[in-house]
Amino acid sequence: MDDRSMKAVLYDRYGGPDVLYVGRVPRPVPGPGEVLVKVSAFSVNGGELSARSGRLRLLLGRRFPKRVGLDFTGEVAAHGAATRFAPGDRVWGVLGRTSGFGSAAEYVTVPEERVGPLPDGLDPVDAAALPVATTAVTALRDKTGLRPGERLLVRGAAGGVGNAAVQLGRAYGAKVTGLARAANLDLVRDLGAHEAVDHRSVRPADLGRFDVVLDTVGTELRALRGLLNPGGRMVTIAFDLSRPVTSLGYIAGSALHGRGRVRFFSGDPRRADLDVLARHVAEGALRPVVDRVFPLDDTAAAHRALEAGGVRGKYVVRVAAE
Repeated sequence: MDDRSMKAVLYDRYGGPDVLYVGRVPRPVPGPGEVLVKVSAFSVNGGELSARSGRLRLLLGRRFPKRVGLDFTGEVAAHGAATRFAPGDRVWGVLGRTSGFGSAAEYVTVPEERVGPLPDGLDPVDAAALPVATTAVTALRDKTGLRPGERLLVRGAAGGVGNAAVQLGRAYGAKVTGLARAANLDLVRDLGAHEAVDHRSVRPADLGRFDVVLDTVGTELRALRGLLNPGGRMVTIAFDLSRPVTSLGYIAGSALHGRGRVRFFSGDPRRADLDVLARHVAEGALRPVVDRVFPLDDTAAAHRALEAGGVRGKYVVRVAAE
């Protein structure tokens, strides 16, 4: 086998999980300020499902094949000039917005500012569930300024970002309420929520008032916004893909009308964010939650499972490099 090539998950057309396949592509070469990471594992994220299905085709275009995979854990295999990492360093990271997808592969090149040292004692497969938690840190620390004693509502509390938000909200001293499926309420409580509520058994209006609302779903934003106390803050990391124009229009208009503004953002973490994550892990405030581990050849099955809903934490794909 040509050692200048590698396995990677690809797709040649938009569609369901079955469009994914494992093919061979050239192994990347790190440039100045970049590291080449031999990937141990990556997780499956909602944004990849939207991209693969074609919901973002206006942004992504029709040039194929396309790649999947956003975050990763692994080991530095090589590096370009002027980097602080050395071959053999255990690392984790997230590809930046300009890099797109591509960590679902045996190797990936990443700018060194997108990579951080993997915390000691973390298994790299379990750790692959955590880089997305930088989004929860940004939401609670930077976007909403969550303070001790405040009431925090996390919608999607058992998901990848949601489970981290529950853990961090508790660590930050908030009174945490988690919304999730009935089957996942035990997990939400175990992660530190003071209250765990079945989202299908209660109307938003019956939940009470909150100082901070973190939404990971993107629907019912008006109802959730109505739960804010005076001075409350709300952030969402999703919007309604079935009504994107209406949904994004509501988010934009919230700055002008009614109680509280709904802030929308997508994560774009750098090394400083990963270092914060590592500190939370070291302090015992954050732990990975892995629902199931798939082999690289079954990446399509991992996408299918995430689309089915009900995930408890993250679906992780283990990469077996040759």
